[in-house]
Amino acid sequence: MTQRQFFDWQTAGGGGDVSLLVETLERREIPWCMIGGLAVNHWAKEPMATADVGVVIVAERVEEAVKALRAAGFTSKSRSSRGNEAHSSRNLEPPHVGCYKGRSKVLVQISTEDFYREFPERSVPADIHGILMRVASLPDTLRGKILAWQDPERRASKRQKDLLDIMRLVEAHSKLRKLLPADLAKKIKG
Repeated sequence: MTQRQFFDWQTAGGGGDVSLLVETLERREIPWCMIGGLAVNHWAKEPMATADVGVVIVAERVEEAVKALRAAGFTSKSRSSRGNEAHSSRNLEPPHVGCYKGRSKVLVQISTEDFYREFPERSVPADIHGILMRVASLPDTLRGKILAWQDPERRASKRQKDLLDIMRLVEAHSKLRKLLPADLAKKIKG
């Protein structure tokens, strides 16, 4: 089983949806990058399946990107991801993609927080689960995971996954340990 087949199996066809997302943004030359679990999968030693697809798009082109993604078949709805205006995102639920039955389990989250504003310009090309895409740089991926882990409004299970992702990054790149806040460094031993 290839990485792409495994990802599709875990997400009920999510590879097609992620490919469609990437193709749509690239075709329009919209600066963007993946963050969150898919970015961690690029930088960590072992990939893990995730149905949450975090994306940062340059602020001045978000509306254009959303229109293009809707035209490609994604449906959208706005929500506040952390309960306030400073932390907002748009969720895009993937469409029925031609070669897959039904909808995949992938949920695309476009982050519009200022924190992520410069991530696309520092992104790098990556092959994740057999899909070519752009991902946040290694330091940016870690910073994003630390921000998520520190969010007191985030579900406890999500915060534990964020901690695991941070651990995976530090295990693969020990130089990152010096970038951890003191309270987090205490939790990560080894």
